[in-house]
Formats: sequence, structure tokens, C-alpha cells
Amino acid sequence: MSRFSATTASEAVVAADRSRIWAVLRDPVLLPQLTPLLRKIETDGDRWRWHLVGLSVLGVGISPVFTERMVFDEGDGDGHRIDYTHAPPPGVRESTGAEGWYVLTDEPGGGTRLAISLGLSVELPLPRLAAPAVTAVMKETMQRMGDRFSANLLRHLGVPAR
Repeated sequence: MSRFSATTASEAVVAADRSRIWAVLRDPVLLPQLTPLLRKIETDGDRWRWHLVGLSVLGVGISPVFTERMVFDEGDGDGHRIDYTHAPPPGVRESTGAEGWYVLTDEPGGGTRLAISLGLSVELPLPRLAAPAVTAVMKETMQRMGDRFSANLLRHLGVPAR
């Protein structure tokens, strides 16, 4: 088994109040409806267990399930920052995990700046030499997921893209 990792970051101004975006990002029932490849999220306090659909990476089929410790910084009450880190339950080994954050800030003139950082790692029964190809597939998949999540979020909020 080899561990492969990829990261992505994005930032956009959304023509919606921070509190409305915050409500979406904190909703484990709504997020899978807006996020491609995300089947469901189970919650247990500050731990969220993310279930992705089955994927194929260079011919290796995986169905990633991973647990994240979610830290919600309410800031001034309208939501400011969400940090998440891989935190499987005691005694459980997970081959996939994520690390990252969402930051929401009010934009001068209206709207909310939403910044996202995501790092994903996965163990696969592939040689380490496959890293360039696996990383490329991971980054492309993460980019497509992000683009579709963004479009779905804007549609859900009923706001145009800027």
C-alpha cells in the first residue's frame, strides 16, 4: 500500500449573506445533496463520517469513508471558520482522510468571500511510482467536485456567480 495526497484551494465572492452560506456548510444532510460524489455524512458530536460513492483510481476500486473532527468557529455569531482534520474513532484505521478549512468573510459592498482549502490522502494498493498519475486523477476529481459544488451552492442560495 502506498499513500497518495493531493490538495486544492479556491476562493470566490458569493452574493449571499455569510449566515446563509454558514448554514449550508454546517448541514450534514444538505451537503451531500450539493456535493458530487458525496453519498452521505453521519454525525457524532464534532466528528463527521463522510461516505463517498465508489471510485476507480487507475483501475483500483475504492469506496472512501473517513471521519473528520469538525471545529466550527462562530466568530460574531454568523459563522467565520470551519476547520476539519482526520480523526478516526479509537481503534479504527481509515485509508482515506482529509484536512482543511473554510473561511467566510464579509465582502465590502455586500456578499461573502468564501475561501476553501482541502487536502486529501488515500492509501491504495499501487506502487509509489504511480504517484504522478494518481495525484493527477485526484486533483482533477477534486477540481470537478469543487466546480459542481460551487454551482450547486449558488443555485441553492438563488444567487448568480460573480
